[in-house]
Formats: sequence, C-alpha cells, structure tokens
Amino acid sequence: MDCRVYPETGDPWLMMGGGGSGGGGVGGRMLGGSFSHESEHDLAAMVSDFLENGSSCGGDSRCSSDSDSSFCELAHLADKISCYKGLQDQHGIDMLSVVNSLILSINCMDLEFMKCCSCNSSCIRFYLVKLLRLSGYDAAVCTSRWQGTGKVPGGDHEYIDIINYNDSGNSDRLIIDIDFRSHFEIARAVPSYNRILNSLPIVYVGSLTKLNQFLQVMAEAAKSSLKQNSMPLPPWRSLAYLQSKWHSPYQRQIHPEPEPVSDPFVSQHKLCAGHLNRVKSLIQFEMETDRSHLKKPASRAKVDRWRIRTP
Repeated sequence: MDCRVYPETGDPWLMMGGGGSGGGGVGGRMLGGSFSHESEHDLAAMVSDFLENGSSCGGDSRCSSDSDSSFCELAHLADKISCYKGLQDQHGIDMLSVVNSLILSINCMDLEFMKCCSCNSSCIRFYLVKLLRLSGYDAAVCTSRWQGTGKVPGGDHEYIDIINYNDSGNSDRLIIDIDFRSHFEIARAVPSYNRILNSLPIVYVGSLTKLNQFLQVMAEAAKSSLKQNSMPLPPWRSLAYLQSKWHSPYQRQIHPEPEPVSDPFVSQHKLCAGHLNRVKSLIQFEMETDRSHLKKPASRAKVDRWRIRTP
C-alpha cells in the first residue's frame, strides 16, 4: 500500500482527491457456483454520481479540526472501540497471536511461489492460509461478491476464515482480515477520528458478531468526522457497504487459480511485497505497544481448539 496497496476495489474517495475451487456462503451458509456482477462499473458510476451531486462542501471544508460537539461524540465512539477490544475472548487473543506470528514469518521470496491472477495481495492471503493449514487449521481464502442495490454499490472482497467443527456437529467461523484499518480510511479526517482508526487492530481475528460491532462504530465515526468538514458519507464507507464485504455470499478457496500474465504481474507482485513489509512493521509496532496491556496467550491446548480434528 507505494509500499501501500489500496483495498480490493480501492477507495475512490481517497484516490480521486475528493477525499481521496471451493465452497462459499452467506455469513455461514455455504454456496456453490459463480457470480455475475459488475462491481467495478457499479462503483465507478456511484463515485461519479456522488462527486457530481452529493459531495458539495461548505466554505470551511478544508478544515480538518475537531468541533466541540463532534469531539465528544468521537470520544464516546473511541471508548466503545476500547471496550470491544477489551472484551475479546481468550480464544480470539490466542488466535491473533498465532496469525501475527505466521505473518511475521513470511518473507517476500515466499510470495514468488504464489502465482495468483490479478494478485492485489492475494498471494499474502494464500500463503498465510498455507501456513495455517500446515499448522492444522481448516483455513481458506474467502472471496465475497455482492450486487449493487439502491445506494450500496456492488463489489467484492477477499479475506480468510477458519472453520472449527465441535462435538455436536456445529461449526464456528473465525474471520481474519490482514489489513483491517484500510477499510475505514477517509479524506481529511479530524485528529480524533485518526486516533480511533489507529486504535483498531492491524489484523482482525474474531467472529462476525464482534466484527459487526467494529463496523457500526467506524461507520458512525466516519460520518461524524466528515460532517465536521461539511462532507457527506460516501456510499463505500456506509455501514451497509462495509457489512457487505464479510456478510455477502462467498466462496472458499485453498489454492489460488493461476492465470498466464506477463510484466503487469511483476509490478503487482512488487506492490504485494511492499504491502507485506508494511503490515509486518505495523504488527511489530502494535505488539510492542500493546504488550503490557494484552492478556498473555493461553496454553497450547486452548489454541488447539481451532485445529482440524483427526479420527
């Protein structure tokens, strides 16, 4: 992510200067088959309409400072984020430690063996899935896709999940997103919003329920920050759009599907290497900063709850 990779569909508000085979399921319901959608066209049309009709700003729109009332609102939302992080169960903390350690073990040369078509950091996710499966976890890369409806543009998103089947035959699903903060970056953010953004985990590891709590808070925080600059909330930062990334129909995949590519693959792969180095640096900084505040990882037995059980 420049060493910096934009999210899968990119953030048009940031980039435009206006502010910048397997199974699948819906949430936890498995699906098969392919999807037909025009996510790029939908999003491009939405951006164009938003910039022409919905993004008029007041005379002070370039100001990025906190107003008193909005500061109080954002401070309240910051407290919610801290509360949600503090309520993370021990299993989530243990798995976050496992995932972070595996990411830190990946080097750029490892990515050379993951020949992903239109990579966009897929190589990092597939290599992480490889390491998780070698460690005994039922992990896969999930690709979600959704049609545009109303004010929510269509799109797609790629993340990782781990499935755990318990003795009763039911399953738990753990969501892993390796660049969680990037989903909430907005233009001309006020300082208090940036503090909330930086308090989010670099890598999200947890349930869909807990993920939804973070999404609700961040959508409200983004709306409050943009309101201070007389800027409306763009559709791709709305709660409905954010939820679509992880709650839409998805397909699980263990191995990438390579496609013949030439020089463009090399340049994309270099961006992925930059993305990997950036994420690793942020994880190391986060671990050093939070070391005294986080609970210590539990015993190996508790982490093994998520490992694949063999007869």
